[in-house]
Amino acid sequence: MSEGGMISASARYLAPSVQGSGDAWGAETAAAGRRGTQKVVRAGEVTAPGRVADLLGLQRGGQVIERRRIMYLDGEPCELTDTYYPVEIARGTGLAGTAKIRGGAVRLLAELGHVGARAQEDVVARMPSESERASLALEAGEPVLELTRLTLSADDRPIQADVMVMPPRGQRLRYEIRIG
Repeated sequence: MSEGGMISASARYLAPSVQGSGDAWGAETAAAGRRGTQKVVRAGEVTAPGRVADLLGLQRGGQVIERRRIMYLDGEPCELTDTYYPVEIARGTGLAGTAKIRGGAVRLLAELGHVGARAQEDVVARMPSESERASLALEAGEPVLELTRLTLSADDRPIQADVMVMPPRGQRLRYEIRIG
């Protein structure tokens, strides 16, 4: 997802991984001959930011489980990802902790009976906060892309909301849309 030809296809992040395989980020970067890793900075129960509460259909001030990660491509920070889950789905599971989740969070969600059937994504360009600039090692004046994804179950229940912040340089986001 940085310079050097990475193309990020959102669909890869919506389907549970196959038993014994790694997470989608590691698989996507390995397929491009790169090395993708991540660090969970924090995880646990927090008050949902207003926008996240709205996405997940919660009352403002409601609680969610948050997982905050920094994604690395070939050892360099390339994305900040905050993932939010309704507490009734994630409380007491690996989603609420900082340990690596074998096979990724989407697979764990599926094992818990929560499978994504569709997703909505919005992408905006904006200027980063000072903490985002520092975390991503951005130049002064360099903007970021913010991708917000809401994953819904087959019965349109929100099961996951992601807010991803990344530098636009070298980014190519791919969307495949099937009609009918």
